[in-house]
Amino acid sequence: MFVLVLMVKKSVLIVFFCIFRQNLNKMNKLRNKKRSTYKDLIFKALIFLATVAVIVYFLPRSGKFNYQFDINKPWKYGLLTASFDFPIYKDEALVKQEQDSIMRFYQPYFIYNQRMEQKALSKLKSDYQGRLKSKMLSVYYYQHINTVLKGIYKRGVVSSADMGNLKKDNIQTVMITEKKMANSKPSAELFTIKTAYEYLLKADTIHFNKEILRQCDLDNYIIPNLVFDRKKSESVKTELLGTISWATGLVQSGQKIIDRGEIVNDRTFHILESLQKESIKRNASVNQQRFILLGQVLFVSILMFCFMLFLDLFRKDYYQQKGGLSLLFTLTIFFSVITAFMVKYNFFSVYMVPYAMLPIIIRIFLDSRTAFMTHTLTILICSITLRYPYEFILLQLTAGIIAIFSLRELSQRSQLFRSAFLIVLGYALLNFSMELIHETDLSKLNLSMYVNFMINGILLLFAYPLLFMFEKIFGFTSNVTLVELSNINNPLLRKLSEVAPGTFQHSMQVANLAAEAAIRVGGKSQLVRTGALYHDIGKMENPAFFTENQSGVNPHKSLSYEQSAQVVIHHVTDGLKLAEKHNLPKVIKDFIRTHHGLSKTKYFYVSFKNENPDKEVNEEVFTYPGPNPFSKETAILMMADSVEAASRSLPEYTEESISNLVEKIIDSQIADGCFKYCPITFRDIATVKIVFKEKLRTIYHTRIRYPELINRNEENNKLNAVQNN
Repeated sequence: MFVLVLMVKKSVLIVFFCIFRQNLNKMNKLRNKKRSTYKDLIFKALIFLATVAVIVYFLPRSGKFNYQFDINKPWKYGLLTASFDFPIYKDEALVKQEQDSIMRFYQPYFIYNQRMEQKALSKLKSDYQGRLKSKMLSVYYYQHINTVLKGIYKRGVVSSADMGNLKKDNIQTVMITEKKMANSKPSAELFTIKTAYEYLLKADTIHFNKEILRQCDLDNYIIPNLVFDRKKSESVKTELLGTISWATGLVQSGQKIIDRGEIVNDRTFHILESLQKESIKRNASVNQQRFILLGQVLFVSILMFCFMLFLDLFRKDYYQQKGGLSLLFTLTIFFSVITAFMVKYNFFSVYMVPYAMLPIIIRIFLDSRTAFMTHTLTILICSITLRYPYEFILLQLTAGIIAIFSLRELSQRSQLFRSAFLIVLGYALLNFSMELIHETDLSKLNLSMYVNFMINGILLLFAYPLLFMFEKIFGFTSNVTLVELSNINNPLLRKLSEVAPGTFQHSMQVANLAAEAAIRVGGKSQLVRTGALYHDIGKMENPAFFTENQSGVNPHKSLSYEQSAQVVIHHVTDGLKLAEKHNLPKVIKDFIRTHHGLSKTKYFYVSFKNENPDKEVNEEVFTYPGPNPFSKETAILMMADSVEAASRSLPEYTEESISNLVEKIIDSQIADGCFKYCPITFRDIATVKIVFKEKLRTIYHTRIRYPELINRNEENNKLNAVQNN
């Protein structure tokens, strides 16, 4: 009884421990899921804020006049009317001429500083009683120097810099202020330290020796006593220039300035320049700058939020994938910043920018709908930097649509040339149609726009080398790379054909089946073809253990069922190691790990159960590591791989046997839940079945036995021999 109680308690404890452990595992999974969700939300919030901040930072806010115009050239925009009153400013050359003319009457002000003279003369007297007395012949030298210095200071001494400015501005007279009185004096009478020193030496060369005077260091007693009065001088200068009229007329609000196709003459050119200056002035205030900034932030934020909402609702796989989200936002930022830069600094024309490159890249890596939405978003953001955005939006959206539908799958360089030509043609035709609507004179057509379109088409060709860079940065794989990988001269595939020729032939057949099925159900045929060629590369490690490579000898006979199952299962992990070693893209690795999913090695599993009916089976030993297919393409490959391999074991190839085989294998995969988390429909699976049946019937069709040519001489000889006998 005691032992029974202990056993019951022990059982209860074990049950409680199991329940506790199970709940703990659930809690850990929930905690990890929440942590992952928080990280994902933080990443999306950061990339949203960073995108808005970068775009808005580069958008022009300085009131830039967004028109390009040249004198004697036609106006290429629509009707332009004044939205406010503004003056017509004079030509800068004329204003400069008037300024130069009136500046002849300009007299800068200098303040007379008597203390400088007193300081210098006191120093001379002090030095004479000391060190200079021994150098002078008599008191007459001292008196001579003293008298000349007084005369110099009376005329005035200015600094070398001030004298340079007077000569530079061609100032003839200056005003000298002394005791609140201002007197005019010719600037030529003023001294600098250098000219005063030379004057002092040459004042009386008959009675006084210049060599003796040089020894007295007379420059020590010459100090500028006229100080430039900057404030008073600037005031006088401003008042003088204020008498000049800067305008020659006035343009009133609502007044027509110019219309499309009209020639920009001299007067219109000055009016447009005046409008440009006034526009910049009006937008230069702090409050206006804040309003513009707030508007730009709201505009970009709303568009980016709507775009993220679209991805969350209709493209959740891209929305959850950091690489895809980063690619979309990076391209949006790049083209928005380029446009803002060109408009801000008036650098060439925005119609040279290959905006169609954006939908081309996204279409190649992702899909058409996402490409169009991203392109539309980017064009709308770019349009707010332009004065007339409507033509820009119309042209760029049309080019984007042409780009998407002319280049669905890039596999050859010639496709990009064709797409670029069609895009340029679309630009030109649409622009020409709009010009015909607004113009009646064909001579006024803006030919520079067509040159811009041709440059745009040339720049579009750079999308090809950029694809490689985007693949490496964001982890995508383009069709160009897939085509290169599917070349059977690729070192890895060539090695597969040499080491495991049966597997290589099997992979080729699977690639043909899967590619055809992908085309029928709207999948990526090139992707599934390339994935099929590499899905069994792991068999190169032990090729003899796989039926298609055997030639009479089966090494499995010396192994247990468990060991054989493990050898077969390991071709998946071995394949992944080889893929890693040869830097195969992630999408190809996905085909390697999912082409058997979580299924079992049925031959060894069933054989083991048949021979050991009473023994418990370790399911994991016979189960592939998986996961199950998670895309339409990986699901098609799983079906093609199983069907092609099983078709080789059919005793006879009839329409009925092939049909039954395809139905049986694919239905069993559905029953096992292999496609439970895969975006493939029952309709798609039915189509895949039909394709497989058609292709297998073609491969294994019954051949007609050819008749042999009868030799008539031999027949006659045989007949004669029979008759003679």
